[in-house]
Amino acid sequence: MNEKERFSEIVLENGAFETHVTRKFALRKPYQKQDPGAVKAVIPGIVTEIIAKAGSPVKHGETMVILEAMKMLNRIMAPLDGTVKAVHVKVGEKVVKGQVLVEIK
Repeated sequence: MNEKERFSEIVLENGAFETHVTRKFALRKPYQKQDPGAVKAVIPGIVTEIIAKAGSPVKHGETMVILEAMKMLNRIMAPLDGTVKAVHVKVGEKVVKGQVLVEIK
């Protein structure tokens, strides 16, 4: 980083303040808006049942996938009303936290 990148000025109602920008802050990933139709795994686990089918309508709160994690069955529900665009997992598949399971359009 050069000297200009290391310091930043913040302007508030009471005046301007100079602050130091850390290396971690400067190297962070830029914010990306989340897709509300992308239904993701909230925890790592194994897909035990898939209820949603591509092309079928779903309502907010309807169970789409059942995910087993630590011997508990977790219902992954639709975050909004819509139509299932695609199912990205299969029964028995191991998934990681944040992996897209189903897409709704």
